[in-house]
Amino acid sequence: MKHMIAAGFVALFVAGIQDTPAHSPHPAQASLTQAARQPVLVELFTSEGCSSCPPADALLSRLEREQPVEGAEVIAIEEHVDYWNQQGWVDPFSSAEWTQRQQEYVARFKENGPYTPEMVVDGQSEFVGSRERQAREAIQRAAQQAKAEITLTARKASEDSTQGVDLRIDKVGDLNSGAAVIWLAVTEKNLESAVKAGENAGRDLRHASVLRLLRKVGTVDAKSSPFATTQQLKLKSNWSRDNLKIVAFAQDTRSWRILGVSAINFAK
Repeated sequence: MKHMIAAGFVALFVAGIQDTPAHSPHPAQASLTQAARQPVLVELFTSEGCSSCPPADALLSRLEREQPVEGAEVIAIEEHVDYWNQQGWVDPFSSAEWTQRQQEYVARFKENGPYTPEMVVDGQSEFVGSRERQAREAIQRAAQQAKAEITLTARKASEDSTQGVDLRIDKVGDLNSGAAVIWLAVTEKNLESAVKAGENAGRDLRHASVLRLLRKVGTVDAKSSPFATTQQLKLKSNWSRDNLKIVAFAQDTRSWRILGVSAINFAK
């Protein structure tokens, strides 16, 4: 059962399944395996006010940390929506922008309305975010799709809390609509909250890579390749640079398929 706005707030119980590798690969084999991995963008729409969401948050953290899907590099973005903020707890990581992004997916997938937790894989598959088997299958399918190569380079950190980043895409690839939007995001890991009200009152919640900033930096089509830009990202004082990542992705304007995605750590 989906946890929907219009419906009653019904808690979901989904048992998580963890796979533990039987042995560690030889270093050379590990390097080869990592090099062969295809990046896949996994978005999770969630809220600290939603009692069904912690299992999905934990699943996304596991997928990001353990990288258990063969051939896939999971790039995680946890997007906290704001429509749960009226239920007694204001999620400190929530944003109307992330709610709007989910609404656009609602239209894309022809859903009745937004719900949490909702996982979206490469802009093509959506499902209840705590369903591990479905998540793994969707990630594996997405990893079999050809992707544009996105190059990100973080410039030396400045003293005024800004981070410069160079972004380049040499060839976008197959465009369903003829154009793609290029997005630049900042995520932060190791965030947690001691929730004091609402459905999760009394719980300490930990999160995967939480979306802090999302910026449209351009559009590109087959004729305008390659695409290159340099962006300055303003960091807020309560963000921990050691836990920040820069994520860039190209998204087809009609199908919403992720055509390419890449992530790097912030420069020191």
